[in-house]
Amino acid sequence: MEEKAGRLTGKTAIITGAASGIGQATAELFAMEGGQLVLADVNEAELKSLVMQLENQGTGVIGIKTDVSDEKQVSDLVSACIEEYGRIDIVCNNAGITGDLSKVNLEEQETDNWIKVYGVNVLGAVYMVKHACQPMMKQKAGSIVNTSSVAGIRSGAGPNAYSASKAALVNFTQTSACDLGSYNIRVNAVCPGLIETGMTKPVFDYARQAGKEEKLGNRAELKRYGLPKEVANAILFFAGDESSFITGQVLPVDGGNTASLNMPGMKF
Repeated sequence: MEEKAGRLTGKTAIITGAASGIGQATAELFAMEGGQLVLADVNEAELKSLVMQLENQGTGVIGIKTDVSDEKQVSDLVSACIEEYGRIDIVCNNAGITGDLSKVNLEEQETDNWIKVYGVNVLGAVYMVKHACQPMMKQKAGSIVNTSSVAGIRSGAGPNAYSASKAALVNFTQTSACDLGSYNIRVNAVCPGLIETGMTKPVFDYARQAGKEEKLGNRAELKRYGLPKEVANAILFFAGDESSFITGQVLPVDGGNTASLNMPGMKF
């Protein structure tokens, strides 16, 4: 068993969207750092598998199937964490969906798709912060990390509803940081660029089937796509004590994608 480095020893974290991709990488990293975990996802089978894996490594962990767009389920998740561990030190709002990718043109997009995307990507984070901040306020301490996207900073990185929802999450990160700062609760966000996860699988599958794999990530200044663990490292920084004087900030983890206007045909 890998020795725990201990940066999160004694801390309890809730991670949503934990069963795969960035959420899974974050759970594994937090476990390695000694954290106690409450993991949530709608995919119960993959969630149970991850919980079993971490339990076998000696991590204190429970998994709870949760649809974050349902406020009652989020409230129950927070209550379960308090019942199990007595406190909440960290919340990672990682659950997210892209929505319907089949209709590119705005005039063809269904209202239901917008509602569904906002329900998970925006309201899911709102519900988590609303309920988790209450025990954090009593503790006078806490760190909340939202997973937004470069699509929330620049257009062209995702479909309309997804991009708009991630922009809303950026703003909610800033407003909630202002609301909660006097309680010593920090709220920050990471904005991943192109990362190979279950959510981006269609993009990667298409590129590989079309023989265009070498183009994946070519709009980033580092000329590659990212890995979930690279985003998890940034989340760990915001979650832990090293960032104790940082709140309301948004960090792109994108290989330099948003550092320039590097678009096809525009590079001098």
